Amino acid sequence: MSKKSDAFTSSFDRRRLLKGVAATAAATIAPRGVFAETAGPETTKAILGYIALTDAAPLIVAKEKGLFAKYGMPDVEVVKQASWGATRDNLVLGGAANGVDGAHILTPMPYLIATGKVTQNNAPTPMYILARLNLDCQGISVSNDYKDAKATVKADALKAAFARKKSEGKEIKVAMTFPGGTHDLWLRYWLAAAGIDPDKDVSTIVVPPPQMVANMKVGNMDAFCVGEPWNEQLVNQGVGYTACTTGEIWRKHPEKALGMRAEWVDKNPKAARALVATVIEAQQWCDKDDHKAEVAEIVGRRQWFNAPVSDIVGRLKGDINYGAGRTEKGTKYGMKFWRDNASYPFKSHDAWFIAEEIRWGKLDPKTDIKGLVAKVNREDLWREAAKTAGVASKDIPTSTSRGKETFFDGKVFDPDRPFDYLKSQSIKRAEV
Repeated sequence: MSKKSDAFTSSFDRRRLLKGVAATAAATIAPRGVFAETAGPETTKAILGYIALTDAAPLIVAKEKGLFAKYGMPDVEVVKQASWGATRDNLVLGGAANGVDGAHILTPMPYLIATGKVTQNNAPTPMYILARLNLDCQGISVSNDYKDAKATVKADALKAAFARKKSEGKEIKVAMTFPGGTHDLWLRYWLAAAGIDPDKDVSTIVVPPPQMVANMKVGNMDAFCVGEPWNEQLVNQGVGYTACTTGEIWRKHPEKALGMRAEWVDKNPKAARALVATVIEAQQWCDKDDHKAEVAEIVGRRQWFNAPVSDIVGRLKGDINYGAGRTEKGTKYGMKFWRDNASYPFKSHDAWFIAEEIRWGKLDPKTDIKGLVAKVNREDLWREAAKTAGVASKDIPTSTSRGKETFFDGKVFDPDRPFDYLKSQSIKRAEV
């Protein structure tokens, strides 16, 4: 090791000690050689936003376990956001202007922000996706008013129930967390597969994740799609039941991402690599079965979610209490942080999200899907960070595509032929 590297390591150890996290990190995470070959990150600080959802766990655990400090960034802040709209606004501002530099984010949002589709005055803010944070484990839940419909991943029985309510002059409201976000797309896919047009047969409303249960409780909505722990909390409070987890719609589907302002990454490429390496190690730790209870305890703390462990731990493990007398233990629909290449941001997955944005009129049908993915998806940086984090070559995907994806209704998405997929959908806004 060079004197320059020794000096950095010594300085880094002193900083980590001052931060009071070295003991925790050493006790819980096996040490690895970090940035021994470089002069370290360009900055020790980044401001990362998160929403109170279980899939933010890698960022929270990284902070609690001292991993940001371990990778040379002891001054990283992980800051709660009130809603996905607030996350968007703070990303547009940037950390230097009292916003955030990056965030735990719905995978399509960096694309919608980068194209200016969801920003003030439609002004684009260049964004990158540096990693995926998890696969699966969102939920679609229904009010107890529809217990008799016994909705599952197949929502066909709700079509008639919704039609009856509408014929009485009443509005059917279904909630998601952000227009064009993952929850919006899962909800739309589920409804459309049952012949329910999400734009014509129901009214779609936006509700921040932590407010979903309260709104269902007072009768403000008929169904919602959100991440955990809010579906489980709904069931535990006897307010409604879960029709399906989103993994039942699309097995091992991508969900949240680590999104960063492109300007920050371009200015601080080593720091960006350090952030991703940190997140990778945190994902590996979170994904161990014998760590799930501690993950639930950590994120449930007052300063993070302020939610009972009992609302978090079951679905984290794949034990799903759907409500309405239906409980399934040890399912394959638990949250995945690392296994099944959960962390790697496949370009083929981003292509699906863009295709769905086109389907529902959020993006123009003439959008160059492959070109847009190439601008935003930085899987190349993930690969570099994976080496920094000591990931074995066998655990790094050899292709940027996971190939064809099959959905519960038999539809197939071929990333090489996205418009064939769109043409196969009977309910859509796009003319393709």
